[in-house]
Amino acid sequence: MAPTTLGALASKIRSKNAGPFWVTIDVFLPDDEAFTRAAAAPCLTADRIAGIYGANPSMVKIFRISELRTIKVSFPRSVPQGSTGDRDVHSAQQYIPLAAQPA
Repeated sequence: MAPTTLGALASKIRSKNAGPFWVTIDVFLPDDEAFTRAAAAPCLTADRIAGIYGANPSMVKIFRISELRTIKVSFPRSVPQGSTGDRDVHSAQQYIPLAAQPA
């Protein structure tokens, strides 16, 4: 298999608030083969997510939903939504670092 990024493998990746204290990233895969590859990707571990986003690994939640070919990643925001220092109020740009990771 040729190397690729998670973003290139996915049909869509999006991020959003999951309340004022959490971010959720949804990774939608186009087929079972892509889902299997993404589900095993080294970037989709609690330790790697924590490293990318500066989160506590014990707080990172990863859900692999094969029936929907979707992977959901949730972790605490670095600052509460709308507080001083919040540069992405809706967390809409938070998926970009994960999308750039090797799959």
